[in-house]
Amino acid sequence: MSAKTETREFQAEVKKMLDIVINSLYTERDVFLRELVSNAADALEKLRHQSLVEEEIFDDHLSLEIRIDCNDKEHTLTITDTGIGMTRDELVDNLGTIAHSGSKTFLTKLSEADQEDVSLIGQFGVGFYAAFMVADEVKVQSRSYLMDDEGHQWSSDASGSYKISPCKGIHRGTRIIIKLKEDAHAYADSGKIKEIIKRYSSFVSFPIKVDGEKVNTVQALWTRGKSEITDEEYNEFYKFIGNAVDEPLYRLHFSTDAPLAIKSLLYTPKENFENLGFGRMDPGVSLYCQKVLIEQHSKNILPDWLRFLKGVVDSEDLPLNISRQALQDNALVAKIHKVLTSRYLKHLEEEAGKDPEQYQEFWRTFGIFLKEGITSDFTHREALGRLLRFESSASEPGRMISLAEYVERMGEGQESIFYINGSSREAIEAGPYVEAFRKRKLEVIYTLEPIDDFALSHLGEFAGKQLVSADRGDLELPESGAGEEAAQKEEQAEGLSDERRQGLTAWMQEVLGDRVKEVHVSKRLEDSPALIVNAGGYMTSSMERVMRAARQDSGFAQFAGKNLEINPRHELIKNLDKLREEDREFAASVVEQIHDNAMIQAGLNVEPRAMVERSYRILERLVKKDGGG
Repeated sequence: MSAKTETREFQAEVKKMLDIVINSLYTERDVFLRELVSNAADALEKLRHQSLVEEEIFDDHLSLEIRIDCNDKEHTLTITDTGIGMTRDELVDNLGTIAHSGSKTFLTKLSEADQEDVSLIGQFGVGFYAAFMVADEVKVQSRSYLMDDEGHQWSSDASGSYKISPCKGIHRGTRIIIKLKEDAHAYADSGKIKEIIKRYSSFVSFPIKVDGEKVNTVQALWTRGKSEITDEEYNEFYKFIGNAVDEPLYRLHFSTDAPLAIKSLLYTPKENFENLGFGRMDPGVSLYCQKVLIEQHSKNILPDWLRFLKGVVDSEDLPLNISRQALQDNALVAKIHKVLTSRYLKHLEEEAGKDPEQYQEFWRTFGIFLKEGITSDFTHREALGRLLRFESSASEPGRMISLAEYVERMGEGQESIFYINGSSREAIEAGPYVEAFRKRKLEVIYTLEPIDDFALSHLGEFAGKQLVSADRGDLELPESGAGEEAAQKEEQAEGLSDERRQGLTAWMQEVLGDRVKEVHVSKRLEDSPALIVNAGGYMTSSMERVMRAARQDSGFAQFAGKNLEINPRHELIKNLDKLREEDREFAASVVEQIHDNAMIQAGLNVEPRAMVERSYRILERLVKKDGGG
């Protein structure tokens, strides 16, 4: 088949993408050149890396560069690179089909938006198709670096098909010949092309020559001193390596000679793309050795929970010819991993001290990643603990505090940091779990995401203080003062006697059966009649909700035995004690309803049909009684 021209149909997704590119993405056409130059630079990087591990490279005498030739008479633009090139199959796979799910995400995003956000193009790996914004026809001539390969040409006018044919006698690399549309003839002007290159591609690490003249400045920004670099240069570099259109939230430029020689430039973006529905992000930091790319978007030099970072890391201590597999087990890479992670966390702590408001902005966007780190990375758990931020009962709504601030406010005799999870601050403060804390004037941290309890349980302690969930079954609270014992005696006098309490809790436990482990009198309730706690102590209600969701079961299975705590001073409980002697069957229905209500307040599911039917029976009884029926 390679000896003749073959015509093939585009994959359906490619046809749709071409239609969008040609008919909608026309307001900023200059972007097409940025994308093609970026692709050419990628091909050169791949060739440079491959040349370190291959014995022979075709056309190994060619210098690594990008050439752009403008022909204003023929209205053509030609972009040539001397990179790794493509085989015939690679031309088909790369240009005729969509092999990456990100490209489909691109289509979905454009269909949801106004289809004019050109900045989306490069973010999804579909940059080549941008050529059709200005082209009537595109020809791609490519010859692979492999010694036994032959050149081939791919061509299309975007009408629905493309052609593949032999193209002998060409050098290694890729040449893209663009026959410009009538309204795009300006792109055959060398002045305009130079201006676009300088605007978009000034940091490309290879010479870019327009009609023979080099127009880009090849700079590895991370190798220069911080005092030599302007904010504009930092921001432009971020836009290039992060494929971004905005400015970063933070940047960290540092170098060290011990224990390793490392130069690094790390950026924190403003947006969390995982929250925007783009799926799990790939790492955004690339590993270099003496400005030679070792691993693009490395998975080895930073933990996965810092995958939102963008930037570069350069270490002279790494061998140039290290393989990707060796990176995973290399002791030097492990050291880089530890140094970079520790330095970045220190950087965040410094930024939080300098500007707490901006750090709260960071926390709201990327705090989920740091919580992920606490649950998975023991080495950096202590440093991550200092970066946690939550609202608390002592903070204004919307303002977050650190664990260090909490510890500073702890009263004498308090040995634990208390926290409670809920769907919102309002829901927590209206619930039964904070009543005893409010009475004792104990501060409680509000955790509003289910993962928060996992993070705090993994952290375990902070500044020598245990982290304790307020819905634990074995909760012990410090006394609120000298009058505590007298107050308790007075409260007992207002409620049920010890004998009545014991009889009521035993009977309630009999009614509820295996739905609870124990029913007992609460030491923490003040205004509510009852609450549910996990008997095991460690498992909190929010953690159970996460585990249920992970199992994807019916939602009613229990992961830990439950205790029902009752408030014997509450009118409902006191009247229930009387009712069980007057109408035991109806009293049992009330017990079941109290249990289900407490489960709901704990954020745990109950069987809704049975609960609704029971509540109607109770209401019917009350209506009859009040109505004299």
